[in-house]
Amino acid sequence: MSAALDERTDTKSATSQMAGGDPRLDKLVDRLPLRMGDTVTYLLKPSSRWLRIPSGTLLIAGGVLSILPLLGVWMLPLGLALLAEDVPSLRSSRAKVLDWIERKKPHWLDPSASGNDEK
Repeated sequence: MSAALDERTDTKSATSQMAGGDPRLDKLVDRLPLRMGDTVTYLLKPSSRWLRIPSGTLLIAGGVLSILPLLGVWMLPLGLALLAEDVPSLRSSRAKVLDWIERKKPHWLDPSASGNDEK
């Protein structure tokens, strides 16, 4: 019985170390360019809440202002994904989006197509 308990806590601690605690989100973050992927991974850590909330808010604002140079629509989903860590009502929406990606775009979760392979 002790081995089963140890296995569960090992799985739980490994999951909490992943970006956002969701392996699908972790796979998407792995596809980002190296510098951006490291930044997003850092922001998704539980200890980065004080930085994650303003970053998510600024990314959403940048996504809304996507008609301006250097800003784009890509900022909106990234900002929502960051805020979903702290806003429970957004977590269910993020899970639904990740479910959709898993069904309709499984190649996005393919580890062989990682954007971090190139340095």
